[in-house]
Amino acid sequence: MQLELKNVTVHYGTAEAVRGVSLQVSGGMVVSIIGANGAGKSTIMKAISGLTPISGGEIWFQDERIDGKQTHEIVGRGIAQVPEGKSLFPYLSVLVNLKLGAFLRKDKQGVARDLERVFESFPVLGGRRNQHAGTLSGGEQQMLAIGRALMAKPKLLLLDEPSLGLSPLLVEEIARVIGEIHRSGIGVLLVEQNAGLVTKVTERGYVLEVGKIVLEGNLQELMDNQMVQSAFLGI
Repeated sequence: MQLELKNVTVHYGTAEAVRGVSLQVSGGMVVSIIGANGAGKSTIMKAISGLTPISGGEIWFQDERIDGKQTHEIVGRGIAQVPEGKSLFPYLSVLVNLKLGAFLRKDKQGVARDLERVFESFPVLGGRRNQHAGTLSGGEQQMLAIGRALMAKPKLLLLDEPSLGLSPLLVEEIARVIGEIHRSGIGVLLVEQNAGLVTKVTERGYVLEVGKIVLEGNLQELMDNQMVQSAFLGI
């Protein structure tokens, strides 16, 4: 098992944002967390990355307990996150933003090879490598955020709303990239509101409602569920 959350609870002050969540991501799988805004999806992602402390339960990654560890330690163990909103350095170049993704790595030749792989996956970034990140379009910034996370050479990639604000054409591009990441053997945990993207790339899903997992299983089975159709697809 690559990632496992065991009965994880998260509080913001006295408010319980996540209640007893258990989920698993096996090696190389694409798994989605589905739910309405405010259900606690991003909180789970932040808890995995060490950005938000948990108040109960355990988080394991590759047979090692990681809750309580610092974010840089978690990144060093192979988990990279692309947060909602991208969190780029707008006044630094595309190239510098990408290199910052590899700040924990010591293998200079490996970093150079991975940089070229990112430019192969996102040709538009290669053509704008010296351009300030803040001047890119929304879609290009999302590609840069994913590329920067890949520069950390992760074993598991956390993607939080990667299609937010993007055109249907760019959502297709994000689906292509997630497919490439999956085929390379990197696991993906995806938080996403776009049902089309979720159904294209995901194998297994968890439905989150008010901080609690209410359904889990094969993605197609979940999408056929009347509750999911009503809450997530608006049917």
